[in-house]
Amino acid sequence: MAMASRIRAGFSLIRKTLNTTPQFAETLSPVGSSCNPIYSHFQQSRNYTKEIHTKEPEVKVPLVLFGVPGKYATALFSAAAKSNCLDKVESDILNLVEASKKSPLFSQFIKDPSVPAETKVKAVQEIASEAGFSEITKNFLAVAAQNRRLGLIEKIVKCFTELTMAYRGEVKAVVTTVIPLPEQEEKELKETLQDVIGHGKTVKLEQKIDQSIMGGIVVEFAQKVFDMSIRTRAKQMEKFLRDPVNFENF
Repeated sequence: MAMASRIRAGFSLIRKTLNTTPQFAETLSPVGSSCNPIYSHFQQSRNYTKEIHTKEPEVKVPLVLFGVPGKYATALFSAAAKSNCLDKVESDILNLVEASKKSPLFSQFIKDPSVPAETKVKAVQEIASEAGFSEITKNFLAVAAQNRRLGLIEKIVKCFTELTMAYRGEVKAVVTTVIPLPEQEEKELKETLQDVIGHGKTVKLEQKIDQSIMGGIVVEFAQKVFDMSIRTRAKQMEKFLRDPVNFENF
């Protein structure tokens, strides 16, 4: 079964927990109670983290990110890097976000502030287990749910991807066209961008389709935008035609 399918299969739990939230909340011990298995799991995780910090050097994070999403992404990156499972964790959370985009129910569930944190913790733990996520990913989702940060998951994942790309020496280039680029043109564009950044880094090309640009191409690369779309050229032409004519130049 594909990863996305396994994740979606776990969404049935959300329907169940949403329908039984009051009863479910009553059966759980307080989150901070030592008899709560979820709390005990968190406590063991914290103790394990402390041991890592005392025995291993800090992981060098390739970028400094700010804000709550950046903070959570950095913590997840550090934990995954120390456990040597960056690729697995990245795959887990990307699959989770992709599957959640296809499920309005799940999206509503994680963003709804009225759903008790304990309910969200239970749900994401079950979904993570069903999908075969790593322990690092499961712990992260539980902590995010406990701290009511699941609504930021897409922003956190975006920040995490920025960290993993920087760690691997990858530079993202977003190419927008009205139709997919032919394979040969995509290859030539990638080679051109690779020449620009030189050796030591790798271009990672992402294609986007946007009919509104009318034609041409827009390339976002290395914090620069090369806009060669027909829409932009048309606007430039319109501006040129609307500007008053200076006859002194003739």
